[in-house]
Amino acid sequence: MTGALLILVAAIVLWIAPADGYQLELVDTAHPVAALVHVKGERPKPANGTIYFVDVRLRQARLIERLIGWSRPGGSKLVHPSISSSLDQRLGQVEMSDSQKIAPYVALKLLGYDVSEENAGVSILQVEKGAPAAKVLKPDDLILAVDGQPVKTIADLHGVLGTKHPGDRLTIRFRRGGTVRTATVTTAAAASDPKQAILGIFASDNLEVHLPVQVTIDSRGIGGPSAGLAFALEILQELGRNVAHGRKIAATGELGLDGRVLPIGGVKQKTLGARRAHVDAFLVPAGDNAREARRYADGLRIIPVENVQQALRVLATLAPKA
Repeated sequence: MTGALLILVAAIVLWIAPADGYQLELVDTAHPVAALVHVKGERPKPANGTIYFVDVRLRQARLIERLIGWSRPGGSKLVHPSISSSLDQRLGQVEMSDSQKIAPYVALKLLGYDVSEENAGVSILQVEKGAPAAKVLKPDDLILAVDGQPVKTIADLHGVLGTKHPGDRLTIRFRRGGTVRTATVTTAAAASDPKQAILGIFASDNLEVHLPVQVTIDSRGIGGPSAGLAFALEILQELGRNVAHGRKIAATGELGLDGRVLPIGGVKQKTLGARRAHVDAFLVPAGDNAREARRYADGLRIIPVENVQQALRVLATLAPKA
């Protein structure tokens, strides 16, 4: 076998063989949200622009993509998840389910509708081995509060952790069985971002919202909470609020029940996805997310937002596109 043939065979093997345990985060062009959101009794919409959501597609990396950076698709990121793909998918579905409940709750509340919610807390599904939290927390524990702040949803928990740094000590109140306990837990650094504080737990909640208007959101296989802001803006627009003001607006951010816009991951890929859709502006969570988005904006207007109300105010100041 000649040297050239050996090289060809090796290249084919590297291209076909999977890189076990590694995934690629891929850029996905931003999509209009309207196709996913359906509001019963929605008002006819004038041509008031379009709201877009952005997602990050995941697929298993090939061996050559793990070893040689330039073989990866443009804008992609190689990641080595610390949890199984099945658990990661389950968590993404849980977070999306919450997003589908929180977005209409926030939007309808802003419009003056009578809405309500109930939830006992955040239930732990699994504690990562080796995480500091493993010394204190166990599966089926119910987190009630962190540093004195009530935690009703995963979004609430993310909101508290978003203000912390790896190594910070947190006071956690939780229920185990019929007993409420308090303990101190040290945060760890996320594998994907050494600046992001995590507890090393995988959790779900049992959020229930009661709405006077039927809102259906079709996730179409999308996981995670980051479409929450886009969902809420689209619901507002479908119920007659002029949100986009004649422009193409992309948005990303997890929503809290109080309307806060919380940090998300995959900012680089989402910014590139917004650029591919040729939107006029991109709403992103204020802080680190906005700073990262600006690094990849290449002329795209990045608008940092802390809550839905601020997003609406900022969009109202943009002149309608001619």
